[in-house]
Amino acid sequence: MKKKEVVYFKKTGPENTEVCLDILVSLAQEGFKDFVVASTSGRTGRLAADKLKNFDVNLVIVAHSVGFRTPNEDEFSAENYKAIIEAGGKIYKGTILTHSLETALAKKFAGAYPTLLIAQTLRRLGEGIKVCCEIVMEACDGGLIKEGNEVVAMAGTVKGADTVAILKAAASKRFLDLRVLEILAKPRV
Repeated sequence: MKKKEVVYFKKTGPENTEVCLDILVSLAQEGFKDFVVASTSGRTGRLAADKLKNFDVNLVIVAHSVGFRTPNEDEFSAENYKAIIEAGGKIYKGTILTHSLETALAKKFAGAYPTLLIAQTLRRLGEGIKVCCEIVMEACDGGLIKEGNEVVAMAGTVKGADTVAILKAAASKRFLDLRVLEILAKPRV
């Protein structure tokens, strides 16, 4: 049995980012190799890339798809994109697995659909845990993380980071093989 400290934040938000980044560094020092970080504008991804640039790790930053908020809009800053790549990170922009075609259908036809139910169920553990699960599957789907690997995931609630978890990676096609192995930080709200 191995004991680890879990950090519970009093509230959600970007003020928790630095603590989450420190957890990533400690996990890199422990020998973890795969890291997946959610980042909408690239700011949080850039911070993670900067913190992990001196470690031999596979860092994948997962961003919203182009057009997520408004047609043709890319929320990811070109400056952050360049900085992440220069620090050795990779960037994946794709459809959020629990926010795709079914969201459009649910709005139009007022129905309940499986991925929306999965998203709401995962949110019972926190928005960040839901996002950690999504981004690890997306990184696997993009061929940037190998299925079955233990992956450190960092995500947040709206901006910044407030959640860190270790997951056993699976592609979305094999969602039922995905496992949340450890939760190392999350908001308590």
